[in-house]
Amino acid sequence: MGLSSDERQQLQREHAALLAAYGRVQSHCSRLLAAQAGRIERLESENLQLRARLIRQETLLSWEREDRAALERAVPGLPRRAALARRVGQLMERVQALMRERLAWQDRLVAPVPSTVALRSEAPAVAVALREKSVLCVSEDAMALMLTRKVVEMAGGRYQGRSGKEDADTLEASLVAADLVICQTGCVSHGAYWRVRDHCTRTGKECVLVDRPEALDGLRPTETAGR
Repeated sequence: MGLSSDERQQLQREHAALLAAYGRVQSHCSRLLAAQAGRIERLESENLQLRARLIRQETLLSWEREDRAALERAVPGLPRRAALARRVGQLMERVQALMRERLAWQDRLVAPVPSTVALRSEAPAVAVALREKSVLCVSEDAMALMLTRKVVEMAGGRYQGRSGKEDADTLEASLVAADLVICQTGCVSHGAYWRVRDHCTRTGKECVLVDRPEALDGLRPTETAGR
């Protein structure tokens, strides 16, 4: 049974519509494929750049490891020294914190020097000429002795240190030989403190009494030093 003319025309219109839809789908797929191809190309380029950067970083890291290995071979025990240096830094911070705490307690416990004694009790307010002078520091505080020695030697003076635990004759001889006496009042025995105070009062020798190590930083050479 043949198709009528109207049916054939209807089939032709449907076929044309399907062809048009197929063309649109094909164009859309082509655009998607082109976009995907472009994205793949960009990703491959980025991947190459990242790989090149990674190779460069790995090369630098390898060189650094080789340099470090060579340095460790040239300096035996370097890793241990570095670890010890870090540990020393931590201990120094702890020591400084303990020193600040101890000085705070000393400020509460150390009695002021009587005003009738002709001794200088605040070193920062005194400009002391240290050049070519023999300076005796009496203290049981190793940090105070080290600080005083540094200040005296930088100023051109001659340093000697005593803990105050020596016998009376040894301490007296050091007092006699000194041009200037520095006594850290909170870090010497009661007997040593009074021995220093008595000597300086009797002889009129220049004496500085301090109650904390950092006060020694006030000792500076004057303009007339050494003249």
